[in-house]
Order: sequence, then C-alpha cells, then structure tokens
Amino acid sequence: MSKKFETLSKIGLLRMGETIIAKDCSGDGLPIYSANKGNKPWAHSDHFRCKNERGCIVIGARGTIGYPRLPKDELFGATQTTIVFSPDKDHFIPEFLHYSLQQVDFESLGAQQAIPMLTVSNLENLTIRSFKKPEQSKIAKILTTVDQAIEQTEALIAKQQRTKTGLMQDLLTRGIDEDGNLRSEDTHEFKDSPFGRIPVEWVVKELSDFCDVTSSKRIYLHDYNTEGIPFYRSKEIIELVREGKTLGGLYITKSKYLAIKRIFGTPNKGDVLISSVGTLGICYLVRDNDRFYFKDGNLIWLRRFQKHMNRIFLIELLPRMINTQFDDLVIGTSQKAFTIEKLKRLKLYFPSTEEQNRLAVSVQQFQAKIDCEIQSLQKLRFLKTALMHDLLTGKVSVR
Repeated sequence: MSKKFETLSKIGLLRMGETIIAKDCSGDGLPIYSANKGNKPWAHSDHFRCKNERGCIVIGARGTIGYPRLPKDELFGATQTTIVFSPDKDHFIPEFLHYSLQQVDFESLGAQQAIPMLTVSNLENLTIRSFKKPEQSKIAKILTTVDQAIEQTEALIAKQQRTKTGLMQDLLTRGIDEDGNLRSEDTHEFKDSPFGRIPVEWVVKELSDFCDVTSSKRIYLHDYNTEGIPFYRSKEIIELVREGKTLGGLYITKSKYLAIKRIFGTPNKGDVLISSVGTLGICYLVRDNDRFYFKDGNLIWLRRFQKHMNRIFLIELLPRMINTQFDDLVIGTSQKAFTIEKLKRLKLYFPSTEEQNRLAVSVQQFQAKIDCEIQSLQKLRFLKTALMHDLLTGKVSVR
C-alpha cells in the first residue's frame, strides 16, 4: 500500500476560473465549463482570456461544489464558479488525479453558508495518495474501462427511454385492439375529443370521477424526528421517481405514523402521489413495501380508485394529461402550484378495463428491458466505487 501523500499545491497549479458573461456566449467558439454535475459544457465562446489545456481538471466552487471533471477538449474555458487544477503532467497522469479527486468530500472543505463555496486555499493542502507513474497509468486504465462501460449503458438506457416515449405516444393516442394491434384511422373508427382524435370506444372523464383526490393531514415542525418513518416532500417523491431512492430527508415517529394510519389512513399500494409545488406533475405509484407519510401542500394524493382502473396504465397517462392541461391546472406566478380542486377537474380519456390491461402489459414488457439495463448500470457503479477504494488506497496492487 502506498504511504506517500502529496498536496495539490505541490503537484500542480490551482486557480479560480474567470468571469465570463452569458451574453458573450453563443453556440460557436471554445467550450466553457461551469459548476454543475454534468460533463457537458455550460456554453461556448471566444470572449475569455484563459484557455485551459486538455488535462486540466475543473472543480465546482460556487453553488454546486466538487464534482471534478476532466474535459476532453484540447482547449476550454472555465467560469468564476469553478476552480481549475493544472497538474504537473511530468509526474502525474490527469486521469489518475481525476479519479483520486472523485473520492474527496468537497462539501466538508467548503464554507458552510447559504450558497456553498470553495476557495483555492480550501484545496491547497488537500492530499492525494501518490503512486509511481506506471502504477497511475494502470489504475487510470482500469477505472476508465469501467467508466466507458457505464457511459455505454447510460446511452443504451437513454435510447430505450426515447423509444418508450415514442411507443407511449402511439399507445396512449391509438390504443390496442382486441387482436393486439395498434389502431389506425384507416382500419378503426375514431372520434374528436378535447385532446384530438381518439378511438371511438374511449370515454373522457374527470379525475375525481374514479378516485378520491386529497392530501395528508398537517404535520408540524415539532413532529419531525431524526429517525423513524420517512416523511416525504415533493423533493423525495421526485427522487424516488427519477433515482429509485431518496437521498435523505425527514422522519416522524412510528407512534405518530400509526396514529395517523389508524384515524386517517396512509398511502397504500396502488395509490398515486403527484408533486404539487416546485417541479409540478411528477407522479409516483406507491409500491407494496412502501411505508411513509407526506407533507400536505407538497403532494396531492389519489386513493380509493374504482376497481376497473389499471394503475400501470394510469401512471403513464397522468403525466401526459397534466402536461396537456398544465395552464388550466396551475395557480400562482412566481411560485406555481397545483390545488386539489383544480386537479379534481383534470380530464383524462379511458379505454375499457380490458384494453387498459393490454396497454399495461405492453408498457411492462418494454419497461422490463429498461429495468434490466438499469440494474446493470447499478452494478457497474458499485464496481467502480469498490475498485476506486481498492486501487486508490493501494489496498490492491497494480504493479
């Protein structure tokens, strides 16, 4: 195991990015990187002074701090929201340093204030475990190979998601007939509706016609706890939809949860929650093993559905219908929101129960392919984390 450490100030140059004005940026020129979590440039421009060479590492320093990136561009700019680290390439391989910096807890280094911030002085004494250059090269090659597999899997998932979007456009406007075929106006009868042409068998109803549209009972600040039953806001529900897990949050005690469940009820399998403040219209289908409560005003709760309603079909239809009628549903200007009364009047079109079931099967079959790739992606990310720990600490030798 390597026992030698070097500070960043000893192995390269640290400096703040420069002020770059958004109005000076266009689609032309060199790429410019700003503080964020993605790998894509913030903008393009030729109106800046310092042109960084390939091998420089960009670290978020304002707002989004950390998330080191190693641009592949030969020359690029970096805004005042970043710190640029130019390593000594004679002794250190940039790819190796990039992976080493990915293990740093940058938030613990920055100033604790309303807008997170890093300065050059915060990073000058940050230490990196040092290896001989041939070892650095081998470590970087191993981790780069895993990263390439991750990128390929992410690209495949994105492609499948786009394909699913196109499929849903067809399924949710044309439907599937008794023979399992997509309907067409050439072979089936359609009719006019508030949403355009739809199969003649489909009916248009309001959301409140087939379920209760409600919310939770008020939970006060003094009810919050550091452990117990998860207490979700819009933020956590959006994380569940997009990431499959929450990244932390609030809790209430088990006794409080059980009291609410006994008197008022709590979300059950098949219920739907819709984000109603902030990012609007994100829909979450409650699963069998879910046990949580949620913040009133943040989320609208659909429960007590009519028996004929297929939830898989509904969870695909709802976002489309919300988006179509968004201007009629939203209230407020600076802080937009949905209300229960507005959402009750959301119009949706419905096939028969049998067709809902056929549509749900098609959705599930395609989603299963995406889920399989998501599981592969999770395994690759876990592998990368384990390899980074073993290789960058010297626990596993690459000599």
